[in-house]
Amino acid sequence: MSFSTNLVSSIIFVVLAMLNPSEASLDARYYDRLCPAAEKIVLETVRNATLHDPKVPARILRMFFHDCFIRGCDASLLLDSTRTNQAEKDGPPNISVRAFYVIDDAKTKLEKACPRKVSCADIIAIAARDVVTLSGGPYWNVLKGRKDGRISRANETINLPAPTFNVSQLIQSFGARGLGIKDMVTLSGGHTLGFSHCSSFESRLQNFSSLHDIDPSMNENFAQTLRKNCPKLKRDKNAGQFLDSTSSVFDNDYYKQILAGKGVFGSDQALLGDLRTKWIVETFARDKTAFFREFGASMVKLGNVGVKEVGEVRVNCRFVN
Repeated sequence: MSFSTNLVSSIIFVVLAMLNPSEASLDARYYDRLCPAAEKIVLETVRNATLHDPKVPARILRMFFHDCFIRGCDASLLLDSTRTNQAEKDGPPNISVRAFYVIDDAKTKLEKACPRKVSCADIIAIAARDVVTLSGGPYWNVLKGRKDGRISRANETINLPAPTFNVSQLIQSFGARGLGIKDMVTLSGGHTLGFSHCSSFESRLQNFSSLHDIDPSMNENFAQTLRKNCPKLKRDKNAGQFLDSTSSVFDNDYYKQILAGKGVFGSDQALLGDLRTKWIVETFARDKTAFFREFGASMVKLGNVGVKEVGEVRVNCRFVN
């Protein structure tokens, strides 16, 4: 085998190892002895932050997704850029990721209680569960024992699924991380919390195609509402739309909105137009209990993507040790 063939094989192996689910043996009771107060500290920090800023739950949940989808759940999203490296948080899809201070606050408290024991990656995973539960959603046991990554590159954020993706692209993106079609539709339900700026969906509102000015899968009245919220001639960087009608409550309204043609992202509404995903949308729209059950299970699977069990526990989540 030639040197070039060996090199290609090595690169393929590294990419697959980075994206595929880890075989790591995480444990829900990992901190029982190492730091018994770990989950309580994270919960109290998240709860206090949410009381002061109702946007925190959606932001923390999005942070978890965006972290796990790049190099796996290793808190690489939390690393700051340096003079020689632009980090993930400064990649275009992550410019709008917020609430890093919540994780920083939890980490500061944990370092006082249990120095160098609780990883930043585990803090994000625990916080993501807690914001869902605090917003009225399900509770699940978070598996723990992750270590923090040392590599963070802005150019890798191109691999995040885009709000313009069709179902086949979504299936491919989630599948590369070991997540199936049901996981994809279930985790998309995280959009029940949150808000989107106009830039993520305005292509659906005007000059959509040669045949349609507005995306034909969108409810016409809803499209007109979005047009008013996102006027072409008057740019407002804060303008946008909540992702469902109960945006501060974790429920199954997201799926009901899709059935009504009111999915904000093209990738949301596309779930109704494909037989591989339509039945799951319909199931979750009528059965919140089923959605909650599947969401917890899919979050555990997502939390296993690219897990590192060997490595460091950062003292400061923004910098490698």
